[in-house]
Amino acid sequence: MEVGAGAEAEPLLPPRSWRAGRRLWRAGARSVAEDGTGTDNDLYINQAIVFIEDAIQYRSINHRVDCRSLGLYRWYYSRTCQWILSLTITVILALAFIEKPSSLTVTSDVRYRLPAWDPPCGLTESVELLCLLVFVVDVSVKSYLIGWEEFWKNKWLMAYILTLIVSLTDWIVSLSFFCMENSSMMKKTLKSINSTLPEMASVVLLLAVHLSLFTMFAMLLFARTKDGQQDKEWMKYFRNLPDSLTSLLVLLTTANNPDVMIPAYSKNRAYSIFFILFTVLGNLFLMNLLTAIIYNQFRGYLLKSVQSSLFRRRLGIRAAFEVLSSLKETPANAQQSYVSAGALQQVLQKAEMDSRCKQAIMRSLEMCSCDQLSATQFQKLFEELDKDAIKQHPPSPGYQSHFMQKMQFAFGHPYFGYLGNVVALANIISICVVLVIDADKKPSERDDFFLGAINCFFILYYLLEMLLKILAMGLKRYLSYPSNIFDGLLTVILLVLEIATFAVYGFPHPGWRPELMGLLSLWDMVRLVNMLIVFRFLRIIPNMKFMALVVTTLLDLVKNLRAFAGILVVVFYAFAITGIMLFKGAVVPLGNTSAINTTYDNGTLQCGTYEQLEYWPNNFDDFAAAVVTLWDVMVVNNWQVFLEAFSRYSSPWAKIYFVAWWLISSVIWVNLFVALLLENFIHKWDRRCHRASLSDVEYQRTVELMFRDVLEEPTEEELMEKLQQHPHLHLCR
Repeated sequence: MEVGAGAEAEPLLPPRSWRAGRRLWRAGARSVAEDGTGTDNDLYINQAIVFIEDAIQYRSINHRVDCRSLGLYRWYYSRTCQWILSLTITVILALAFIEKPSSLTVTSDVRYRLPAWDPPCGLTESVELLCLLVFVVDVSVKSYLIGWEEFWKNKWLMAYILTLIVSLTDWIVSLSFFCMENSSMMKKTLKSINSTLPEMASVVLLLAVHLSLFTMFAMLLFARTKDGQQDKEWMKYFRNLPDSLTSLLVLLTTANNPDVMIPAYSKNRAYSIFFILFTVLGNLFLMNLLTAIIYNQFRGYLLKSVQSSLFRRRLGIRAAFEVLSSLKETPANAQQSYVSAGALQQVLQKAEMDSRCKQAIMRSLEMCSCDQLSATQFQKLFEELDKDAIKQHPPSPGYQSHFMQKMQFAFGHPYFGYLGNVVALANIISICVVLVIDADKKPSERDDFFLGAINCFFILYYLLEMLLKILAMGLKRYLSYPSNIFDGLLTVILLVLEIATFAVYGFPHPGWRPELMGLLSLWDMVRLVNMLIVFRFLRIIPNMKFMALVVTTLLDLVKNLRAFAGILVVVFYAFAITGIMLFKGAVVPLGNTSAINTTYDNGTLQCGTYEQLEYWPNNFDDFAAAVVTLWDVMVVNNWQVFLEAFSRYSSPWAKIYFVAWWLISSVIWVNLFVALLLENFIHKWDRRCHRASLSDVEYQRTVELMFRDVLEEPTEEELMEKLQQHPHLHLCR
């Protein structure tokens, strides 16, 4: 029997011809159990626990499995350790808002921004060093657990180490230059860009061909003529190749439509055919075709990824079965392995898993009359992991009093909730009426009595409604509904604000316009209350099934697509840092420069320019401003203004930066998000008729469960062959 990476022996797995070699493996396992003092049995139990936890989390089982490594492995994936790692990533990303150039100013407008507070030298560097040390520990533990052989196969782990080396070098350089260098680069681990991106190259190429052909056609169509009055189209949009490409690229997003067409259209209405044809082919056909292709390709990639996750889960369960079967002595000529029910119960008690799944598996195990489980029975028990998570609500309290039973029936009835929605709607309408009446009044002419009295009445009703619902449903059942938590929390906040308003300004009365007292004026407090009341109106969503379906789709995306969102954050982060390096300080107020031609001959600002639109807060002078600017470009509304302005303020090559950002963010990532949104919504829509009401039973689904009906179960041969290749579970040849 071979020895694993640690001091303890590791279990044997069957050779490649696993069916024929079963008896040899069973005999080796039995000899270990006979010679040992129970330590080996404990090792098998711990291995089974870890394999089952790997299966639950869809993790790979290719890691060290000796006793010491198993303890380190479970510690590394514990909630505390993973929380510390997540906190470290958050902290090191947040440093970009604090270190030079600091974002700690009220405004990012270059005309009004005051000098930002800069942290003392060594402060952010010390925090960064602590974070990097945590990452060094993280990568060291990962590398040790998977082993040297697997380490060289894991290219992303090697990229992780390279990133840490660059980050440490950047930290040393920053400190050596007395904090004069920006140390924001390479501050978090880069995640894998999913494999659909290369497959989109053909579609993007088709888009580029479309753009290039129409650009050449436009330069020929709107070429310069002898009549200068007729050359407005050439002068503004098609003067040279870069301007022509930029004009049509922006038209592809419809951001400059119909502006780009007007000079030529004013000359001859037939010119409109060119622009309409370009927009129809590019925007309506190619861009939407790109969305469809991205959806199809990404769904295929996601399906492949989920299929791999299912295989890892089945492999983890099968690995747990194989090591547990070593605990059960069977005849040497046994053709099939078994696991005792007692051993499985012992594993389930120690394994970290959802209490609902654990209880369901334990119930199924108790209902099974056999004391020994075959591989098929063992795998079937853990199919509970693949089912929807159903949230059961606690029962309502049982009252003995006939009067209380009637109260419970009345205030626990759905119609009472509908009445609350009608009252909330009446509150919104009353606020709208008062706001319309007072829209043109000066603050000195405004009377806050009516709005204050209306708010007081409705808040008291909301408080009464909350208390009656708690009486009817019981506190535990009331809090088991997220909509009730949302409703009750806002009601309590509104009540506190109303009490604070009365304490400072007294009760509402005609002519209620006291002067500012405390932190907020009366009008500010009334506005805050009204904003919360409007926000509270979202309580109607659970009562509208279609709207509830939409909202639950969005919530599922938020919960299940953290990794996808993490990649988008990395791209935002990288482009923001790059933008700061390229354009920091490039934008200056008009009073500080005379070299930039942005005016007409009479001195007025040219319409539609960065300066005339007062886009001064959109710049790359600090990290927060850079992120907002990138967001504005991603939305593509007026993004041609940024292209033109930063080309003037820095270099014509600045357009490449913004076009690259548009391609990655708007064309690729937004379409990927649309693809996932469609997939999740279609899945929920198809199943809506087979589910109970969302208000009664809540089904919590994951991305893996979305594709459960189309996944293929791995065969026993595939599982055993994969187990043969495990680097730390050695085989008996």
